[in-house]
Amino acid sequence: MKTAGKGKNMRQRARFLLIIAVIFLAGVAAAGVLCRDAAMVTDFSRKDLAPCLKYPFGTDWLGRNMFYRTLTGLSMSILIGVCAAGVSAAMALVLGVAAATLGKKTDSVISFFIDMVMGIPHILLLVLISYAAGKGLKGVVIGVALTHWTSLARLIRGEVLQLKESEYIQIARKLGHGNFEIARKHMLPHLLPQFLVGLVLMFPHAILHESSITFLGFGLSSEQPAIGVILSESMKYLITGKWWLALFPGLMLVLTVVLFDLGGTSLRKILDPGSVHE
Repeated sequence: MKTAGKGKNMRQRARFLLIIAVIFLAGVAAAGVLCRDAAMVTDFSRKDLAPCLKYPFGTDWLGRNMFYRTLTGLSMSILIGVCAAGVSAAMALVLGVAAATLGKKTDSVISFFIDMVMGIPHILLLVLISYAAGKGLKGVVIGVALTHWTSLARLIRGEVLQLKESEYIQIARKLGHGNFEIARKHMLPHLLPQFLVGLVLMFPHAILHESSITFLGFGLSSEQPAIGVILSESMKYLITGKWWLALFPGLMLVLTVVLFDLGGTSLRKILDPGSVHE
């Protein structure tokens, strides 16, 4: 009884944390879209102002409101994370199922690509793909999407290999059901929880890597108020004492990543009751 009650309380806590994370992240994304025009406004009469009540995150060397710029940058990062993680998770699902169901040759080819991608330094591969795709928003999304699917694909492949040995899959095969029909009707419903959790947990990695390559100059252009651009530009002004230009955007980026990770962990506890005891 105590164990059941504790598990129920843990799942309720997980639901609460998931709701808080979703509300905060959705609020940041919406606020960033609404503040986009205000984030681009320059006013030299208010340049280099330290944080105050009117400007909570201060202003930069062009008099731009850092609070608005940070929200807009985070909104853009969340958008890129959602798009790239969605494409990457879909690739992982298709390739993971294909590797485990379409025979040994297909499995060998897909496993080779998984090992090859995982064997290349992640940030280097991301920079190369993003640069080859033309940099900018399109290049970043393509780069992140093509470099984050491997771990989830390997996980899904392992799950499908276990499912293939289960009794109900063997019965379906003896009844004459093909591989595609078995995967669609019997495997995908079982894989959905792992897929959703893997998708959500991919967001923080996508956001951090987008910010990293933008910071290095291989991502979004300097005209866009992205977090990576803000942090990169602020480096040259830290020595002059303008600490707020990097501190608040950096803290908000970390908070966003932590909340995405918290949301993914909470979702896993909700979808997999056994995980609350881990």
